[in-house]
Amino acid sequence: MAEAYIVAAVRTAGGRRGGRLAGWHPVDMAGKLLNALLDRTGADPALIDDVIMGCVQQAGEQSTNIARNAVLASRLPESVPGTSVDRQCGSSQQALHFAAQAVMSGAMDVVIAAGVESMTRIPMFAPGKLALQNGLGEYMSPAIKLRYPDTEFNQFVGAEMIARKFGFSRDDLDQYAHATTMRAIEATKGGRFEKEIVPLEVRLADGSVNGELHTVDEGIRFDVTMDSIRGVKLLQDGGSITAATSSQICDGASGVMVVNERGLKALGIAPLARVHQMTVLGHDPVVMLDAPWPATELALRKAGMNINNIDLFEVNEAFAPVPLAWLKATGADPARLNVNGGAIALGHPLGCSGTKLMTTLIHALHQGNKRYGLQTMCEGGGMANVTIIERC
Repeated sequence: MAEAYIVAAVRTAGGRRGGRLAGWHPVDMAGKLLNALLDRTGADPALIDDVIMGCVQQAGEQSTNIARNAVLASRLPESVPGTSVDRQCGSSQQALHFAAQAVMSGAMDVVIAAGVESMTRIPMFAPGKLALQNGLGEYMSPAIKLRYPDTEFNQFVGAEMIARKFGFSRDDLDQYAHATTMRAIEATKGGRFEKEIVPLEVRLADGSVNGELHTVDEGIRFDVTMDSIRGVKLLQDGGSITAATSSQICDGASGVMVVNERGLKALGIAPLARVHQMTVLGHDPVVMLDAPWPATELALRKAGMNINNIDLFEVNEAFAPVPLAWLKATGADPARLNVNGGAIALGHPLGCSGTKLMTTLIHALHQGNKRYGLQTMCEGGGMANVTIIERC
């Protein structure tokens, strides 16, 4: 079977809700991202066999197959198809898995896996809320309610359940949030994100432009202190999680170009990384956020590796208890985790986050001259993707 290589990996800098990317239609933002991948590789646009794009809130501007619409908004020819993926927060990580599987099978040679989400323009939960408001029902079917009686599938409740199960105090979570923010600040000031970020014109919510380029993740709180984090109120009475220990709402796009050996030859460029192992696992939909640790164990076992073989980890910071619990469950070295900060500081643009984290992981492996990286994230419905890559 052929190998799957990543030859380019880029992302936009994250935009705050209502911030510097709020004026971008998500289709056009994704189109610019596709163009950037062509620029990085010098690829003939006609060589692209498919575009697979993650997006969670597929309504309004993000509806009607945003992947195909992004192709039409880019300089890719009309002959390039596109399909959209929803595996909740892991949507674009799953897009990468599908792209890798396509080129490994030999059915395709050059595939773009990407993700996009404008959480400003299409708010979280919008598709479900709009359906309910218009009498179109909800996803909780009678059969699901029979299997899980008197149960609410709620990520916030799940995060609190994990914190209680692992014995994390509010102070533990606050300290983690401060540490990941400091790592993001250090990475930004040290220029470690510069090669991975695609500059976009600043477009404000009212459509105005100011001639500036957006190149720095807008969610980073450069003036953060432990006191400021401790001063944020709890999301739930009696809980331990606050907005400061949760991932930030964010706008953004990201993507990678995936090829096999024939694709490498056609492009005439060197790969950045090889996809070493791919796993996806379903787990408890009630706790919802605890699938990454059994999925990591499964991926390592399938790869014939152990946790100490991995040089860098990217574990999505949906809420602070998730990476903390992952560390405790896997025994991983905390110094290798989210070394440039995570979603608490940088933002979590839902369907964009999978290839966003992969982009950061690939560049971090090259900057640190490391070999193996592992990425995972919790996903709605109680699932997790795991991807292990090897730097080329």
